[in-house]
Amino acid sequence: MSRKLVIGDLHGGLKALIQLLERIDLAPKDELIFLGDYVDGWSDSANTVTYLIELAKQNSCIFIRGNHDDLAHKWLETGEMNQKWLEHGGQSSINAYRNFDEEQKKAHINFYREMFNYHKDEKGRLYVHAGFTNLHGPDFEYHDTGFYWDRTLWEMALAMKEDLKPEDDFYPKRLRHFQEIYIGHTPVTRIGHDKPVKKANIWNVDTGAAFKGAISAIDVDSKEVYQSDPVFTLYPEEQGRN
Repeated sequence: MSRKLVIGDLHGGLKALIQLLERIDLAPKDELIFLGDYVDGWSDSANTVTYLIELAKQNSCIFIRGNHDDLAHKWLETGEMNQKWLEHGGQSSINAYRNFDEEQKKAHINFYREMFNYHKDEKGRLYVHAGFTNLHGPDFEYHDTGFYWDRTLWEMALAMKEDLKPEDDFYPKRLRHFQEIYIGHTPVTRIGHDKPVKKANIWNVDTGAAFKGAISAIDVDSKEVYQSDPVFTLYPEEQGRN
């Protein structure tokens, strides 16, 4: 029986991703949905993208665009960069691409171009890196950047009363469009957790791989959680985004 597995932020932690997939015991029929931020963090940023390109030849993969992927893509294709990006992991991606030739870079540019801002499945579930702001749903969003930058969806879920139900008058309209929403972008370690966290109908699968946390995956049907070791333990000579 095939599984649908959602994988949180990677941030160049290829060793941890390989370890995670081994623990999942990945089968060819399994579908993988990656929530973005494949780069910027650990030294394997470029190698992670190469690995994902090859993985998609073996398994059904959906790659959601993260804010770090967008920034790395702009730099790779146009040379555009800014100091904030360099300070928050961008330099690690620049370093990682130094030994890549032009053909390899072109393949990666195509990978970045073909990412999705969000994905909806047949069971009314949404997958997006950060969120969306339009009350009518993501199809009506005014600016693409909100899908991979905006944190208000998660902040709203954190502020909600635990007993609020979809049929209640004050239940947020944004959340009524989907059975479940899977996001990354904001590490749950910020609220003291080390495994994916559910608030309202939102699952946050970013468990802080860029810092002191693991890369996490969740089976959307069984809700079984899989994790790598904390990524920093697999890169003992590096600092990540501390």
